[in-house]
Parts: sequence; C-alpha cells; structure tokens
Amino acid sequence: MTFKTLACAAFVAGLLVPVAASAGGAPPAFTRCEGCHRTEAGKNAAGPSLFGVVGRKVGTEPGFRYSPAMAAAGGVWDPARLAKFLAAPKDAVPGTRMGFPGLKNPEDVKAVVDYLQTLK
Repeated sequence: MTFKTLACAAFVAGLLVPVAASAGGAPPAFTRCEGCHRTEAGKNAAGPSLFGVVGRKVGTEPGFRYSPAMAAAGGVWDPARLAKFLAAPKDAVPGTRMGFPGLKNPEDVKAVVDYLQTLK
C-alpha cells in the first residue's frame, strides 16, 4: 500500500458523523469522497479528479498514476459502472489501490452517481 492509499483509508475510517451537503450541491454521502478526490478539472489528489468522470475512459485522467489494475480495466465510466464501483471498489476492479470500502447504502450510491453526472 502506498502512503496516499493509507492516508485516504485513515481519513475515510475517521468519518463517523454524516456532514451536511458539500459545496456545489453534492449529496452528504459525497463527503466520503472529498478526502481523496477533487471536483475541479485537472486537480488530482490522492485520487483522480472526478470532474467529467461520467463518460471518461477508465484509468485515463491526465496526470494521475493509476494502479495497473485500473489502468488495464478498460471501458468507460457510465452511471451503471460507477454505481457498481462505488458500492464495492475492490470487487469491481480487483487490484485497485483505492482503499475506500464502498458506499453500502444504495440511495447514497445513486445520489453520488447523480452528482457525478453534473460535474461537466
């Protein structure tokens, strides 16, 4: 595991209380993503920028170093694929470096996917 992965996992594990909606109309569940991802175009952090993720080829955000598994995953991030990944990242892409265990509430998954579709 890399330091970034461990730091992201520690941050996520420390989220014990839901927080109000994030800036820009993000749903409360998106606060679990903000520790590692940014919503501005081209701004990568521990995770790649989520701006324009819907419709993007998997593992191709410029300037972000993906795990070999994610880089080789192929395909495009559409709403169905994002929902599957957000619910169980390590099941959807075995070998991903993303330390997040997933959103267990299907309503949270839908809310985050709906929000990601607005990031254009």
